[in-house]
Amino acid sequence: MDTIFALASARGRAGVAVIRISGPLAWDVVRDLSGTLPEPRLASLRLLRDGAEVLDQALVLCFAAGASFTGEQVAEFHLHGSTATVAAVLRVLGDRPGLRMAEAGEFTRRALENGCLDLAQVEGLSDLIEAETEAQRRQAMRVLSGAVGARAEGWRRQLIRAAALIEATIDFADEDVPVDVTPEVTALLDAVTADLRAEAEGAKVSERIRDGFEVAIVGLPNAGKSTLLNALAGREAAITSEHAGTTRDVIEVRMDLAGLPVTILDTAGLRETEDAVEAIGVERALTRARAADLRVFLISDDGLPDGLAPLPDDIVLRGKADAGGGVSGKTGAGVADLIARVSAILETRAAGAAVVTRERHRLAILRAVTALESARAEVLNGADRAELAAEDMRHAIRALDSLVGRVDVEHLLGEIFASFCIGK
Repeated sequence: MDTIFALASARGRAGVAVIRISGPLAWDVVRDLSGTLPEPRLASLRLLRDGAEVLDQALVLCFAAGASFTGEQVAEFHLHGSTATVAAVLRVLGDRPGLRMAEAGEFTRRALENGCLDLAQVEGLSDLIEAETEAQRRQAMRVLSGAVGARAEGWRRQLIRAAALIEATIDFADEDVPVDVTPEVTALLDAVTADLRAEAEGAKVSERIRDGFEVAIVGLPNAGKSTLLNALAGREAAITSEHAGTTRDVIEVRMDLAGLPVTILDTAGLRETEDAVEAIGVERALTRARAADLRVFLISDDGLPDGLAPLPDDIVLRGKADAGGGVSGKTGAGVADLIARVSAILETRAAGAAVVTRERHRLAILRAVTALESARAEVLNGADRAELAAEDMRHAIRALDSLVGRVDVEHLLGEIFASFCIGK
């Protein structure tokens, strides 16, 4: 296998830059550039030399195969973070036979292939790198720590037990089996199925934490929506005007509310119009508002807009509080209370998040549920259907195995690792 290397820290000038090397020649590189090999996991200050030329004074770390991130021999050079220093060391490494620059996500892919991470943990690592809010960080850390794999292994054990009981009745079909296994098998199937259904439902919330909740500000034209958006954003994100119909398209502002990623949508005023461009804006506003996780209705003396009714959790307020009550982006009245209400509603929803976090996870779980429902029906249909029940259980186990990358995931790996940086 090739030995790979890459800059593992951000590009550009910095106090420290980290170059990571992984593969069978990693420690040889350390010996050649620094003279001696440090004790594994012990940072040592060394001069790095290319022949007679001193490249840098750096901290050098070595990790043994089986005790590193990739599972291979790994070395790290913690350099002074100038672009010239980094370029010089990368040039020297690139000139060595047997070494090559890593591809995007290749370090993590090797960790997967060497059994150091399962596929769900790889996805958790990707999410952690991309995390912008505290909720995203916590969720990503939970997945990276192996929570998905632990749950999947628990379900798998129960299903293997159920399948073993059923297959015992097949193996001894010509003999008297003294114990009816049906009650224990159905109890196991029911318990796993209930867990899986709850996870599938909670996965929708987990995915919103990953991708962000959407909150749409809706109302009639000139209700103060754009002014409120600007107040929430703390900048002039939207053009405001006393002329109705100024907002033609959906304007988005990304925010962190109580640690949750939230996109606030300023939508076109909802009204009947003969202006073709405004009509497109109104239609887009309705589409995005209906799909949003939460809507804030700004009302005036003319009431609520037609074509969109508030749902139970939606917030209805009088707009332009400077004209009397409600919320005002212009004066700031009621804005803090609105943020608190939105945060409280979304925090309550986020509490229902599952361990699984992606649509891929949810679909695998739903495949397992379908197989288990079929298995239960076959079990109840009698001993002559036992082989079909056992096969359904194997399908369910296979679906759960795909969660952590044991089966059926090779076609996903390119897409997953393409999102990683070169040094990860």
